[in-house]
Amino acid sequence: MAPSTELTHTSARPRAGRIRRAAVAAVAVLTTAGLLSACSYGSKSDDKASAEPAASGAKLSVDTVKIGYFANLTHGTALVGLKQGIIQQELGGTRIKAQVFNAGPAEIEALNAGSIDIGWIGPSPSINGYTKSEGKSLRIISGSASGGVKLVANPDRIKSLDDLKGKKIATPQLGNTQDVALLNYLAEKGYHVDAQTGDGDVKVLRTDNKVTPDAYKSGSIDGAWVPEPTASKLVSLGAKVLLNEKDVWPDKKFVITNLIVSQKFLKEHPDVVEAVLRGSVKTNAWIKANPAQAKDVANAQIKADAGNSLDAAILDPAWQDIDFIDDPLAGTLQAEADHAVTAGLLKKPNLAGIYDLTLLNKVLKENNQPAVADAGLGTK
Repeated sequence: MAPSTELTHTSARPRAGRIRRAAVAAVAVLTTAGLLSACSYGSKSDDKASAEPAASGAKLSVDTVKIGYFANLTHGTALVGLKQGIIQQELGGTRIKAQVFNAGPAEIEALNAGSIDIGWIGPSPSINGYTKSEGKSLRIISGSASGGVKLVANPDRIKSLDDLKGKKIATPQLGNTQDVALLNYLAEKGYHVDAQTGDGDVKVLRTDNKVTPDAYKSGSIDGAWVPEPTASKLVSLGAKVLLNEKDVWPDKKFVITNLIVSQKFLKEHPDVVEAVLRGSVKTNAWIKANPAQAKDVANAQIKADAGNSLDAAILDPAWQDIDFIDDPLAGTLQAEADHAVTAGLLKKPNLAGIYDLTLLNKVLKENNQPAVADAGLGTK
């Protein structure tokens, strides 16, 4: 996550100095390399266009809507909705131009540049994009997925959650959603870790999800706090689940993927945004009604986008741990930002106005579903 304003300066005490240097360095990392999407899996290779479904019927207010997403299970709403044509059906003759991303910052940059209009993305880059633009770049318009993150470890080296001191734990990237979650968890347990270097009572190693399994096999890490399907991949290599992140959240729910839109596009083409939201809501309903088929459809789209599908031993447990929901779980987004503050990575950001759930609640009402809340972070 990245700061919305300048980071707070602290006194010259040794630990405070380390936190200040960590925060300043974190800004450089988070604003250049940026934050990986919470559900990122794979290398930061060049983004590519996805196969585009056929459009049919009357056009809405634009000929084409440009949609971004990741070829990851936690973006299952996009994977299934596009593959099954559910979203395209709602758009009628307005064609979808889909773009697959490997890193959250690239998707935010594309949104800001107008290269995409709407995108599925994780909470950290959403916060980063909103705060960096001083609240002018995007709005979160819906939830998409919750869960799908675990702390897994080599059972020969880590027997329990009380056995983390002196161990090496991987996260996907400095300041990404899982990194912040681990730092917050360790702080709550009384461990001291330098946010920037990862040094301390527990060694936090920032390792790309693509190479984390090899790092585990080589013994260079003892465990990892990672999203699916990386967690299930490590389990297939012999790791054991120490903690499901669901268990540290109220009601076992926390945002892992949400749906964002550029404010300009939302203002100029609300009919298109509403159609995408109808498709998203219908897709999540279809996933819940057809979980086994939906899993296979998502895997087929991953193969089409990334070139390789997931083995059943990894796909099945990973898919089972993800909840596809329309509620953006706004309170947990604020909590995740607060955790980044606790970790020393940013000054408390102002997230007021980051949500606009007006169209989502309209669609939910049409489907006889209850409205969802913005936790006081909605537009006025």
